Amino acid sequence: MKLLLVGSQGQVGQELAQTLPCLGNVVALSREHLDLSQPDQIAAAVDSHQPDIVINAAAYTAVDKAESDATLAHQINALAPGLLAQAAADCGAAILHISTDYVFDGRQSYPYQETDATSPLGVYGQTKLAGEQAVQAANPRSLILRTAWVYGAKGARNFVKTMLKVGLEQRSVRVVFDQVGTPTWAYDIADSITALLPQMVDNDSYGIVHFTNSGVASWYDFATAIYEEAQAQDLLNTPPTVVPIATAEYPLPALRPAYSVLSPLKVSALLNRPIPHWRSSLRKMLRELARG
Repeated sequence: MKLLLVGSQGQVGQELAQTLPCLGNVVALSREHLDLSQPDQIAAAVDSHQPDIVINAAAYTAVDKAESDATLAHQINALAPGLLAQAAADCGAAILHISTDYVFDGRQSYPYQETDATSPLGVYGQTKLAGEQAVQAANPRSLILRTAWVYGAKGARNFVKTMLKVGLEQRSVRVVFDQVGTPTWAYDIADSITALLPQMVDNDSYGIVHFTNSGVASWYDFATAIYEEAQAQDLLNTPPTVVPIATAEYPLPALRPAYSVLSPLKVSALLNRPIPHWRSSLRKMLRELARG
């Protein structure tokens, strides 16, 4: 099997570059090799490699900046995925496209299932939803994998690394307590995608699936756990005090879903295994950081 990985330098992309080779030959394209803001590059890149599966791990993820940079966000998150899906279809390939919890408005109080109505609050979520729709319209052999609250040891910037940096510089940190979701380790996403791809092709398992780690947390809970686990790994000597605040006390350009827990039931059944709890995966990620 030949796999074309787009977005190979992102948090999930770097993990996929390590997990996918067990399935076959992987061609990994970073933004340097394929810039999704340049639509005329996309079809030629896919056609030149003739993959069996395209995995799109690339995205415009600057949630707040997207509010003032909607054109670029639309090009990368909405237009490019559709073109990738069409190019994949033209060469007989399937496509797996990574999406987000931000396609929901967060007004629900129980885990979102794949069939629940979408209603994004801001430009980022709107462009990601448009990307999902474009992928499905262009290629019937498509699987949309929605995830949330992603962090990883290989990522340049994420919430865990930000909290660790702040923990070394400040005695206290203010973190919102009224946004709830599930922290999700990039490695677990990549590992699950690698397990899902053969099923996708062999069993025609297409459509939409949700994958996050299991469990529920607020950003305050997540920050508190980061410091507890980091201290246990000797990454911090004296963690800062975590002060819970309301979202209204920390206004940002983009609205966030207050509740964005994604149901793991479908993906757990497809994988035929339990989904790791977010706290367990956080511990493993911090061990990786501690090892350097």
